[in-house]
Order: sequence, then C-alpha cells, then structure tokens
Amino acid sequence: MSKFHLNIQELIQGEFILNKVNIAFVFQVNCPGCFIYGIPIMNDLYKSFKDKVGFIGVATAFEDFEYNNEESLKLSLNGGTLVGETKKHYQSNYELSNYPEKLNFPVAFDRITASDEFVTTEMIKLICEAVPNFGAYSETEQEILIQKVKAYYDQIPVIAETFTINQLQGTPSFIIFDESYTILGKYFGYQNLAVLKNKLEDLLTEKKSNA
Repeated sequence: MSKFHLNIQELIQGEFILNKVNIAFVFQVNCPGCFIYGIPIMNDLYKSFKDKVGFIGVATAFEDFEYNNEESLKLSLNGGTLVGETKKHYQSNYELSNYPEKLNFPVAFDRITASDEFVTTEMIKLICEAVPNFGAYSETEQEILIQKVKAYYDQIPVIAETFTINQLQGTPSFIIFDESYTILGKYFGYQNLAVLKNKLEDLLTEKKSNA
C-alpha cells in the first residue's frame, strides 16, 4: 500500500499528534470549494473524533501563488480574511469579506521548494510510486515514465511537496492514513460527511479489535 508523504514547512496553528488513524485535509486559500464545504466537513470531523484521530490541515499551492501562500493562510486563520476567488464568492453570494467559520484543527503550510532542489532521483521515484499500478510496469516502462516526470517538473519553478509527491488530483483532498503513514483512504472534491465519518469509525473499530 502507498504511503502518505507529509512534507510541511511548519505548523501555523495547533499541534499534529500522530495516531493509529489520522486524516489530512489538503486545501488552497484561493479555492472557494475548500471553504464552502471542505473546512466545515473537517471541523465537524474534528469535533467528533479529535480525541481518537490525528488531524492536520495542509494549505498548499499549485497555482495562483499570489493568493495561495503562507501570508494569506495566516490572515485566514487569524481573522478569517479571505482572498482571491474565495473572497469574490463570499462577497457576491453572502456580502461577507471574512470567513464566518474558524478552522478548529491544526494547520500547516505545504513545503514549497524550488524545482532545481526538488527534482532528485529520490523525489521523482516517490512521485512515480504514487502512480496506480506503477509496480506492474516493466523496467522499460518505468524508466520512460520516470524521465517524463522529471522533464515535466524540471519546467516548474516552485513545487508544493505534499501535494506533488502524493500526486493529489486537486483541492480539497482528504487523506486518511495510519501511524506508519500508510494510506487507508484518499478522497478528492466534494465529499459526503457521513462517508468520511463512517470510514473513520470503521477504522477505529478495526484498530481497537486488532490491539
């Protein structure tokens, strides 16, 4: 099973405590959907499971770097200040300039690295291993993919490590993982709260019975 690679710069809020079951919420500050339904879902899960599950929010950036940065994240956490498309959405639909909900869970900013520092043999291998069925490829097919991935990331000036290494589809994304960082579930986009709650409950029951 694939591993979740949590590569963060620093915790901006709270403390991440690794548990037998953990959930990471990867989002962008300039992502209206992350605020409309992603954060409320994470807050609800945190309220229900904070004593049993490890929680970490990871603000990332794969576009719109003028908004998706650590400064904007801190403004959002400290006073609910919104930026970019997220701000436009709440102003036009609710006449709000500030996010009405507090992020209650621990939050960090993704580690942002220059391409020439990020593109190493080890990092490219980790990215390729996140590709479904990579292990089933022939040696030639694997090498072709490795070279394509390297060429692609060589062209990108800065890279968000957690988002990139785990090959996430976009934001919001929810990743459930265990104490050894083995991924137990990965979800992208709008999610049903009940589905995530049931998944966490089932995993906690399973872990308890195996203890």
